[in-house]
Amino acid sequence: MNKMFAVARWEYVEKIKSKAFLVSIVLIPLIMLGLGIVPGMLASRSDTETRTIGVFDQTGNLLKPLQSYLDKRYRLADNRPNYRLVAVADTVNSTVEGKNLADALVMADKIEGYVIIPKSIMSDSSVEYRSENVGNVRITDRLTTGIRDLVVQRKLHERGIDPRFARELTSPFEMRTIKLSKTGEEESGFAQIFFTAYIFMMMLMFLVMTSGQLLVRSMLEEKSNRVIEVLVSSCSPKDLMAGKILGLSGLGLTQMGIWAMIGVAISLKFGIAMIPLSSAVLLFIYYVLGYLFYAGMFVAVGAPVSTEQEAQQITSYLTIILVLPIALAVPVMQNPNSLLVKVLSYIPLLTPTMMAIRIPINMPSPVEILTTIAILTASAIAVIWAAGKIFRVAILIYGKRPSIPEFLRILRS
Repeated sequence: MNKMFAVARWEYVEKIKSKAFLVSIVLIPLIMLGLGIVPGMLASRSDTETRTIGVFDQTGNLLKPLQSYLDKRYRLADNRPNYRLVAVADTVNSTVEGKNLADALVMADKIEGYVIIPKSIMSDSSVEYRSENVGNVRITDRLTTGIRDLVVQRKLHERGIDPRFARELTSPFEMRTIKLSKTGEEESGFAQIFFTAYIFMMMLMFLVMTSGQLLVRSMLEEKSNRVIEVLVSSCSPKDLMAGKILGLSGLGLTQMGIWAMIGVAISLKFGIAMIPLSSAVLLFIYYVLGYLFYAGMFVAVGAPVSTEQEAQQITSYLTIILVLPIALAVPVMQNPNSLLVKVLSYIPLLTPTMMAIRIPINMPSPVEILTTIAILTASAIAVIWAAGKIFRVAILIYGKRPSIPEFLRILRS
């Protein structure tokens, strides 16, 4: 036990003093915030210059109303119009010739793009936008909304209905969502539940990826330098493996603890709702057990590697397994008590993430919670036991990676 804790202490102290760890404490949260905030800021950034949009108005009476509609709603910071509409191909009778003329204006950068309003707009409600950059959804959405509103107003006018009365009837409603539980009720929504599960999965993935890769690289470095032979002469492979897992687990939990404190501080500062303490405790239990399970897998598959390329391949395969539950998050949230979701919750590879999604939405029964915790605990113990047997033999194997039959013989020995 003393040797195991000595290895754990050395791994923890050496890694926590490294510049890479100190930088990651600050850098990774900044990257996560940047990924969540910067795209939204760029998407909502307003234009600084008036954009010229062509209109191929085959009806002959929607260009001016559309310009007036856009002028009232979209202006630049200096109060200039955001969009300037110009007629294109207004003297051309052929649609093909009109498109060719307008396409030339687009390719010559005379206009941003142009919209074709057909004569049948009142019946088929279909328009076409042509541009070099059709990915600018702001322009397409605003043009579509403007044309749709104008067409709707004309249809209402033809039927003798006041457009203002129609707007009142179709005004949007806001629905508050209240989560009921045995302890009471609280206002909650999709975003809060999703981000609670999403943050849990991302933290687990970051912890496993960082500390798991450190674990594999540490073993690879010691094998390459033949230091591992000196280490196993001073302590047993079991103590060495357990010490490495404990040390790097402590390192990862330290990192997560710092990030959690930052998250709590931000939540308190901006009044963001936090999950109940009972749910937080359960998530922490699944978090620790899930990490130990994955750490054992990293040891088991990483001990035999002898090259940097093999180490990268091994860690990338395990990372794919971690990313899989993220793809299942939304379907699980929509029906957390379905038979399929319950079955997936009992698969150790998916148990931590499945339960992390289900707990904030609808707390599973105590039987399910105790059973999944027991299965995950037994699985983590079994994986670590198997990893210990593989580690004991594979750390002294150089050049040749054991085959699957050899792995099975090691486990049976």
